[in-house]
Amino acid sequence: MIPLKYLATIGLLLIAPQRLTLAAEIGPGGDEWERTVKAAEQEGQVTVYKVGPDAEWQAFQKRFPKIKLVLVATNAAQILQRIMAERRAGKFLADVVRLGGGTTTTLLKAQALDPLPGAFVMPEVKDTSKWFEGKHHYNDAENRYVFVYAAFPFRLLGYNTKLVDPKSLTSFWDLLDPKWKGKITAKDPAEPGGGSPLLFLYYNPQLGPEYLRKLIATGGLTFVRNETLQTDWIGSGKFPIAITAKATEVDEAKRQGLPVEVLDPHALSKDGVGMEAGGTMISLMNRAPHPNAAKVLINWFLSREGQIAAQKGDPNDQGPNSLREDIPKDELPAWSLRQKGVRYFRLWGPGIWDRDVVRKFVAEQSK
Repeated sequence: MIPLKYLATIGLLLIAPQRLTLAAEIGPGGDEWERTVKAAEQEGQVTVYKVGPDAEWQAFQKRFPKIKLVLVATNAAQILQRIMAERRAGKFLADVVRLGGGTTTTLLKAQALDPLPGAFVMPEVKDTSKWFEGKHHYNDAENRYVFVYAAFPFRLLGYNTKLVDPKSLTSFWDLLDPKWKGKITAKDPAEPGGGSPLLFLYYNPQLGPEYLRKLIATGGLTFVRNETLQTDWIGSGKFPIAITAKATEVDEAKRQGLPVEVLDPHALSKDGVGMEAGGTMISLMNRAPHPNAAKVLINWFLSREGQIAAQKGDPNDQGPNSLREDIPKDELPAWSLRQKGVRYFRLWGPGIWDRDVVRKFVAEQSK
């Protein structure tokens, strides 16, 4: 015969196993999380406007089947136009956005975002010690609105494997060798996506404006508008070195058999290694139509489970290295792993996010 004092516990397990499971998973603070999930399930939906892959969102839907996940996926410019048009019409349809820094900065200036820390419920999400450098990373001055959850060492130099010995490139200063004069290209900073590589050179204390000035004038740097053309020129040897904004273009050319490669960023670590966030920023829209569901999604996404899913990426496209340090990194390529003792230069934050600085500088040097 079962003692009476155990019957209540057994009954609770039979009636609400999911409730106990959630509380056990979340630990201290589990009751607040449980209430938030229940309210989210009553709302029944969460809408995400986003760029990038879908694998992590599919994992969320599997984890929370009672919350219908609606994804609006296109390029960042179209998402921005859509959100602004909806808001002018008095429609507030988006709960969460996963975009890049330029788009979210525009949304922030339009007062379309809510602070994220107030939405954090899970203790493991609130715990900054689990993240790179022991802190949460943001792209806004107040460190509240645009959360940077992943980044990767910036692979800047593409080269022709038949014409360039990678061992001869140990510093960006090596690009000033007279033998490379007139043989290097860079993405025009006036074009979309063209600012980041030159921002790294401009703001890097080991390089800076004087280095960039010499690279343009003495090195005869050639600016291009099209990454595909830039990659073609590397392969043909016309311009055997490229300061590339899209290393993935070079990777694809290599798979097609062209003699091209991208230099491991850590080969230039004496100058510091850039860390690019790209479209790996998440924000909470204000006046969200499903506020509790938005909270659940953001907390899950920034949890260990969510970041493992985000980092895993799609089957054919490895995700970027999460800034969470307490998750496995085994599946990541060696070049994307953060290394001890390396000085990383973050290419996010209001201090360096303004691409106009480098655009104006290059325009002045090119006169």
